[in-house]
Amino acid sequence: MAKYQVYGIGNALVDMEYEVDAADLGILGIDKGVMTLVDEVQQTAIMSHLKHHQPRRGSGGSAANSVIALSQLGGKAFYSCKVADDELGHFYMDDLVRGGVDTNNHTRKDEGHTGRCVVLVTPDSDRTMCTFLGVSGALSADELVEDALRDSEWFYTEGYLVTSDAAREASILAKGIADAAGVKTAISLSDPNMVKFFKAGLLEMIGSGVDLLFANAFEAMGMAGSDDLGVAVDYLKSISRTFAITCGPDGALVWDGESLIEIAPIKVKAVDTVGAGDMFAGAFLYGLGQGWDYARAGNLASAASAKLVTSLGPRISAHETQAILKGFDS
Repeated sequence: MAKYQVYGIGNALVDMEYEVDAADLGILGIDKGVMTLVDEVQQTAIMSHLKHHQPRRGSGGSAANSVIALSQLGGKAFYSCKVADDELGHFYMDDLVRGGVDTNNHTRKDEGHTGRCVVLVTPDSDRTMCTFLGVSGALSADELVEDALRDSEWFYTEGYLVTSDAAREASILAKGIADAAGVKTAISLSDPNMVKFFKAGLLEMIGSGVDLLFANAFEAMGMAGSDDLGVAVDYLKSISRTFAITCGPDGALVWDGESLIEIAPIKVKAVDTVGAGDMFAGAFLYGLGQGWDYARAGNLASAASAKLVTSLGPRISAHETQAILKGFDS
């Protein structure tokens, strides 16, 4: 038995979540509904505009959200990331540990600023992210803990790492270690802009193929260069042995290597969609780690992500995840 169900690598970002009006996005000149990389000056200007709003703060990053979700369900995870030796960096690592996740807290912390993600939630429940990577942009092979990686069932990486040469190379190196050790590999495409602007880099990270790929419908179609979801399904089969495509209120499509499975949506009133895809991936990986088939894992992931979007924030409590899990114990 492997010590860890999932070994993840990804950005370490302290989420600063604000409830705003769409007019705020216009004033700030920010594209709605996507993640945009900004520098520290730009992000400070955004936060200054929002100084009368009180943000919610928590450890974030796409893959981090997923491994914390898995941990809350009862799985065991390790997360490699890079933070600075500042207040936010210590807050971030402590928050991971509180979430039940082992991490590379012992590796060197550089001077500088821990990454921050300003999350702007509009009344339509859409989320717009403005990310200043800080030292997370320098994530490298130095943050890998190879013994933990080899002692894991799955290696999981996020598409956001494609924007940094060092982080992309670290992800590729980690995948090579995983492949050599017989550890299964998974990747999330993370964001339509990653596909639009960094497709070649994502294909480098995927290499000869992964065991499992997560994408939403827009990301999947972007990778395929088509607005036909059926074409996207066929394309993903060429780069991943299995995959899950989330389709928002229409549920999800899951390919288990033999059959395409439709995961029915759970109708809820969405308040905040931040982290829904991350929750889906974490719950799905948890289900597979219990030996479940892809349909059962997909239904758990759908239930968990549906619960997530009914409240603010990129995650729900451990008590809530356990309540969801009870419905799948039989």
